[in-house]
Amino acid sequence: MSEDSRTAEKALFFTLGAFIGATVALLLAPRSGEETRRIIASKAREGADYVSRGGRNVMDKTTSYIDRGKDVLQQQREQLTAALEAGKQAYREEKEKAKT
Repeated sequence: MSEDSRTAEKALFFTLGAFIGATVALLLAPRSGEETRRIIASKAREGADYVSRGGRNVMDKTTSYIDRGKDVLQQQREQLTAALEAGKQAYREEKEKAKT
């Protein structure tokens, strides 16, 4: 498991714990039911927004890593192709030298 995923997992658990704690505190607070439901709904929206932003950040980072990996792979492929062509050319030249 990578460090980024562990950090994201810890952040998620912290957020969920904070949300559950806030919900319990609101339920036990001396407010009317309607007011409590409004507060819970508001906090749920905030939590959903936070998770959504986190998901977008993870997706952006993942896309960036994938793009960088593709670039590196393409460079390695080009270098390998060039090396193979150089090797083939050297082989042909040596073969021609051996014939003469």
